[in-house]
Amino acid sequence: MEKLFEKLAAHYEEMVEIRRYLHQHPELSFQEVETPKYIAEYHRKLGHEVRTEVGGRGIVAVLRGEKPGKTAALRADFDALPIQEATDVPYKSKVDGVMHACGHDGHTATLLVLAKVLSSMKSELEGSIVFIHQHAEELAPGGAIAMIEDGCLDGVDVIFGTHLWATDPYGTISYRAGHFMAAADRFEITVKGKGGHGAEPHLTKDAVVIGSQLVTNLQQVVSRRVNPLDSAVVTVASFEAKNAFNVIANSAVLTGTVRTFKEEVRDKVEAEIERIVKGTCLAGDADYHYDYKRGYPAVINHKEETNFLAEVAACIPGVENVPKREPMMGGEDFAYYLQHVKGTFFFTGAKHTDWEEAYPHHHPKFNIDERAMLLAAKTLGAAALTFLREKSYQYNEHKKAVD
Repeated sequence: MEKLFEKLAAHYEEMVEIRRYLHQHPELSFQEVETPKYIAEYHRKLGHEVRTEVGGRGIVAVLRGEKPGKTAALRADFDALPIQEATDVPYKSKVDGVMHACGHDGHTATLLVLAKVLSSMKSELEGSIVFIHQHAEELAPGGAIAMIEDGCLDGVDVIFGTHLWATDPYGTISYRAGHFMAAADRFEITVKGKGGHGAEPHLTKDAVVIGSQLVTNLQQVVSRRVNPLDSAVVTVASFEAKNAFNVIANSAVLTGTVRTFKEEVRDKVEAEIERIVKGTCLAGDADYHYDYKRGYPAVINHKEETNFLAEVAACIPGVENVPKREPMMGGEDFAYYLQHVKGTFFFTGAKHTDWEEAYPHHHPKFNIDERAMLLAAKTLGAAALTFLREKSYQYNEHKKAVD
């Protein structure tokens, strides 16, 4: 383990260089072309088995140790967001309207350099490590589910993943067993009224008035339909019914998001929204169209693997705090991996200690303390090596007994 940490520290500058290169050349979800080429070529130079176009645009690389054993997977995403960068850093995005505003450039740099270091320790490695470089995390249906269907988890015994978290202080590794992040769904409601002259409202079915009532009535879903001991969020994020000042809207479109942890609550909220939409539009003598799209399921970390990760993180030089965090309503398609393989997803604090203000994820001025990449690499690497050492020993002892 000491050798792992020393080698990672020696390659820190390369990690920063890779992250900044990727930051300057971001690519949107499902439009990644050059990034997967870059990743695949990096792994090929290390002599890894490399599969390209996994699930569409994903990359899977395999490092096989020289000793038999189990298989651990490590995942990093690499897509960017449709945001115009507003920072003044020398490595700011060169692509107009596209930016790595969520740290995926850092995730990729972390995993690539970790792969290089682990590859140099191949002779000591028990078992195998699968490096999953995932496309399209930011846009549902996401890249994870397609990569899984294309076999990225075949033969994998455990999976670990982390997110560089810009609002948590550097030196922090936070975790939680069970519900960690929420299911993330979206809805669109179109109120179909009858437009007309603003001076003759009695001849119309005012979509703005009906839509406004909907915004208010939908607040009842969480406050009156969901058990107070459960968690749910219903947010109406946009309301569009633009017209001239003297025209009553013929239609209005409301869009929003729903966040839940439990599947039964998810089902109930979806049904309750439509019930309220139907009733409100009926009262206004209007028709409607309701479209509910399910996004990523909730991230539910496995207890044993999560507690294992927390124990490993607490022993890593540079990690000052390993708090158990509260569940959060953000979404992540890492959830799909955890439905197929045991594992855990955790946050690596990336707020610089000298920053008075840390801009949140998806903000035009988003940035990270790049030192967090090194801690993320140490934690992921230590978790993989410790798991393989312990489980591979058990595996080999069992195999000897059977033989």
